[in-house]
Amino acid sequence: MRKRAVCAVLAAATALGGLTGPSASADEVVGDIQITDVSVNGDKNIVVALADKTVTVSVTATDPSGIWDADFHLWRGTDPDNPDGYITPNEDTTPADCVASSATTSTCSKTFTFEPDWWLTNADAGTWKVWVTVSANDDSWIVRDAYTTTRLQRHSQLTVNAGPEPVTKGKTLTVTGKLSRANWDTLDYRGYTNQPVRLQFRKAGSTTYTTVKTVNTSSTGGLTTTVTAAEDGYWRWDFAGTSTTPAVKATGDFVDVQ
Repeated sequence: MRKRAVCAVLAAATALGGLTGPSASADEVVGDIQITDVSVNGDKNIVVALADKTVTVSVTATDPSGIWDADFHLWRGTDPDNPDGYITPNEDTTPADCVASSATTSTCSKTFTFEPDWWLTNADAGTWKVWVTVSANDDSWIVRDAYTTTRLQRHSQLTVNAGPEPVTKGKTLTVTGKLSRANWDTLDYRGYTNQPVRLQFRKAGSTTYTTVKTVNTSSTGGLTTTVTAAEDGYWRWDFAGTSTTPAVKATGDFVDVQ
């Protein structure tokens, strides 16, 4: 039986009660302190497969007295005082790692680890808001409820097979494949159902794929369609992605047309 941590979905009173700093849920600023940038995972979506994934969240801020500390959390919902979901950094009770670029400006970071075998569930996939607070050496501070957002996504896989190989020119070619994604509830990959996926072709000697048609996945994530074989080249499936699942392209399958 899998264990479940409570850090992802907490009652607001419990979650916010554990925060340090001047305020947990209000856009406020005291003094001349300013936030100039917040970055989550290098400004890339957080894509988690079946193993733990650790990412860095950082804030760059400036104040005449210099920057002392920062803190973060991710949350979902419409009310930061009563979030639907809540994720804290690994070192929630310790100071951030702050690196000064000048006497007034620093970048402060903390790490978050997403654990499919501990607390992460399929329902956690989607968009999360980033709460951030920064403190300066002169006791100035700033709080932003949702300075930016990030997407937490279930890793995707896509296969392709075109046949028969070789095939006679003008004959029917069948192209199959499967779109699947990480299932954090069962710790395996399951088919992604009823999703539009583009079938693309790249003729031999070319570097450009062209979309031939769009096919929806089956109830098991399967893909199948037929085309007329015209020339040598590579066939692949191309999935554009969703808010919960990243885009993915299959490796092209070469077919010799004779």
